[in-house]
Amino acid sequence: MAFLNLTPHAIVLNDGRRFPASGFVARVSSAFEETAEIEGVTIYRSVMGEITCTGEANGLPPVTEGTFFIVSAMVLDANNRLTVGRRYDLVAPSTGHSSTVRNEAGHIVSVGGFVV
Repeated sequence: MAFLNLTPHAIVLNDGRRFPASGFVARVSSAFEETAEIEGVTIYRSVMGEITCTGEANGLPPVTEGTFFIVSAMVLDANNRLTVGRRYDLVAPSTGHSSTVRNEAGHIVSVGGFVV
């Protein structure tokens, strides 16, 4: 199995394995719908749009046997909400897991694995 990193930065696992940025970045568009106003504060609902990837004309790179694509949690969430065209070869860093290592400033140094 292989992993191709579609995030803009390297992903490091707690065991030291490193997945450098590939130069291709998967993103999901979003729009905002005004839903209410409370005490003069506008409340919006975020609506996920299409998943795109730099260098790809039709969204994500094609499914490649033996390859998982590392994407952001937001891209993974948008994919997992699809009823048609959902991909099963996407993973995201497990940044919310208790095994995540952070530096003194609170920035993520490494993660224990991936989520699906």
